[in-house]
Amino acid sequence: MLIKETEQFVKTFHANDFSGHDYAHIERVRKMALRIATHEGGDVRIIELAALLHDVADSKIGGTSSRVDSYLTPRVSTNDRHHILDIINSMSFKGGDRPPMQTLEGKIVQDADRLDAIGAIGIARTFQFAGQFKEPMYRPELTARQLGDRTSPTSALHHFEEKLLRLKDLMNTEKAKMMAEDRHQYMVEFVERFKEEWSGD
Repeated sequence: MLIKETEQFVKTFHANDFSGHDYAHIERVRKMALRIATHEGGDVRIIELAALLHDVADSKIGGTSSRVDSYLTPRVSTNDRHHILDIINSMSFKGGDRPPMQTLEGKIVQDADRLDAIGAIGIARTFQFAGQFKEPMYRPELTARQLGDRTSPTSALHHFEEKLLRLKDLMNTEKAKMMAEDRHQYMVEFVERFKEEWSGD
């Protein structure tokens, strides 16, 4: 019952998203998190709720942690609410300088979210996000931003070097590390091909 109710809550929140953080993204993260959990263990209820709710707290798309807190307060125990909020508030890459996730459930959900940021889907989401937030496709004269720099000019393609190509080595669980290999290689080949074609030669 709670999962179905949460699905509807999350679908409503993401209904008008065109930044790559739509409900289809949430559903993929949930499925991958549950798949990883079958290999790694963990509390499946916590994993599923955190996966469903993780972007409701994302300020980039108008979310807040307090919104998740308000939703969970009448529905789960205090311990479960704190656990889910801790996972959600620790998930983001944020320039790559975040502390490591503390619980197995958090590691699994973070891995699932990162897996959806790489590979073919990750490529598509990157360019969708850039378009939504008025970032250029590519500006060859720019250099990739350093870790922690979130204000210098960038482009969709630079985002691969700044974040996406780092994610394979940041996976927490063995299952996610295996799943990331092929997706990572696909991105490497895409970036090389993109740069070859960019000049129109």
